[in-house]
Amino acid sequence: MIGLLQRVRQAHVEIAGQRVAEIGSGLLVLIGVQQQDGENEADRLLQRLLGYRVFADTTGKMNLNISQAGGALLLVPQFTLAADTRNGMRPGFSTAAVPAEGERLFEYLLQQARKHSPEIAAGQFGADMQVSLVNDGPVTFWLEVKPG
Repeated sequence: MIGLLQRVRQAHVEIAGQRVAEIGSGLLVLIGVQQQDGENEADRLLQRLLGYRVFADTTGKMNLNISQAGGALLLVPQFTLAADTRNGMRPGFSTAAVPAEGERLFEYLLQQARKHSPEIAAGQFGADMQVSLVNDGPVTFWLEVKPG
């Protein structure tokens, strides 16, 4: 399972011109689900997202996690993160989870995240979304939890 984590000052998701999710300061995380992923990978990715220290402490060092910094979390499903880009000029999606399983695991991740914090927002699986953000730093990290 893949999480493209971005520290943001604000972010929101629109679908068909309607704002469906938004946060202030926190993390926008684009989520990609791969074929071999399961609930264990989702749990591990969430643990990493909640514990990853990407917010500045009083000395300016990245020493605080999202909870310590008082930030919110916006999870957005992004099928294309699981693309195979090793060959050619067009991405392949044979490594991505089938849509039903990708949606199930994204919803599982979202459900688990809501158990840890009330400040969780989310995009909608399979929707044509417009995601807007003000990247803080910019600070962006690729987190991947491999199956097994």
